[in-house]
Amino acid sequence: MALSLLLAMFTISVGYGFLLPILPLAIERLAGTTDPIVVSRHTGMLTGTYTLALFLFAPLWGRLADRHGRRPVLLAGLVGFSLTLALFAVADGLPLLYLGRFLNGLFAASIVPAAYALVGDYARSREWRARRFALLNIAGAIGFLVGPMLGSFTVVVTAALVPGSGEVAASRSPYFAISGFSLVVALAIWIFVPGSVQRSPGEGGTASGPEAGAALPRLLIISFATAAALGAFEVSLALRGTQILNMSTYQIGLMFSVCSLVMLVAQTVVFSPLVKPEVTRWFLTPALAVLAVSVAAVPFAEATMSTAVVVAAIAASAGILSPIATYWISLNADERQGIELGRQTAAASLGQASGSAAGGLLFGLAFLPNAPFMLAAVVVVGGLVASIGISRLLVHGRCRGLLETTP
Repeated sequence: MALSLLLAMFTISVGYGFLLPILPLAIERLAGTTDPIVVSRHTGMLTGTYTLALFLFAPLWGRLADRHGRRPVLLAGLVGFSLTLALFAVADGLPLLYLGRFLNGLFAASIVPAAYALVGDYARSREWRARRFALLNIAGAIGFLVGPMLGSFTVVVTAALVPGSGEVAASRSPYFAISGFSLVVALAIWIFVPGSVQRSPGEGGTASGPEAGAALPRLLIISFATAAALGAFEVSLALRGTQILNMSTYQIGLMFSVCSLVMLVAQTVVFSPLVKPEVTRWFLTPALAVLAVSVAAVPFAEATMSTAVVVAAIAASAGILSPIATYWISLNADERQGIELGRQTAAASLGQASGSAAGGLLFGLAFLPNAPFMLAAVVVVGGLVASIGISRLLVHGRCRGLLETTP
């Protein structure tokens, strides 16, 4: 069961990440223009369309997972994800491209809340839950790590192995490859994931108290702010690499992969046996402060070393914020894990959609230089304000009972 869940998380992350370096080229072909402003806007809006669908449908998928079980939701999501990737691949115009990306996000929205809720169902202790959540986060990070490189690599390999395939056919090959892999993962889910929901008695208790209730909205705000900053950063970085730094598709993919590698390392350390799960709540405010400063510093980091330091700081801080918020939301959700985790996915997706759209729309505006990065920093500051005092709120109610009774 564990491996199939990890593969599901990996699949949707690859399905998002592989598109980043090749999307501007697809837009140029379908829009019939190389105008950087047009390409920038469609890049941001298409990325935002995917995450907007996550925002709209993640709570619904979470509710369905609570009501009908985790496995049916995971299966529906993976099969739909596969089919809509194929639709996206054969799109012959921008409207169909937008439709395919929206439907792709609709089905991808099912995976995160259902997978995390399933882990929560079997949680025996805080440590068990934290380690399994860490593995899911790592699977997603690895998917995003290899996604951009996989997209670029598959196009190059297809063009080399099938010389007569043409540029269009080669550019479609990553979509079909990931679509097929998604169906294989769906088969694994069907075989290995139990059909009925089982809840372990190891973490008994019910979320209670005004403090515990006040913490959940703050965690949603933190999730939104982190995702918004990351969305604006990703799109702006891709456009900056293409239009300003004259980087190749391979170089852009490598840059995103390095970011994902840093996220992977940061998540591994924070959720390792060296760090007790209850301690992670103290990392929220410092990580948001680092993220705000780092995002604002991107346009001013011109040297290679300074750019590397800033990008690494963004990746590390953003990389730990979302999984820490996910862990504490799950710990407080009790019987409503699917719903609450779906809401968190929705909050993060709305942030990602807003940030991606803003990154594409505001990039390169002469009268508002560096606007995407400055706006992202302001949003993160809002999350920073929401995080003040949250570490104390998270020890009340259900969380306090766990800290006192779990050995």
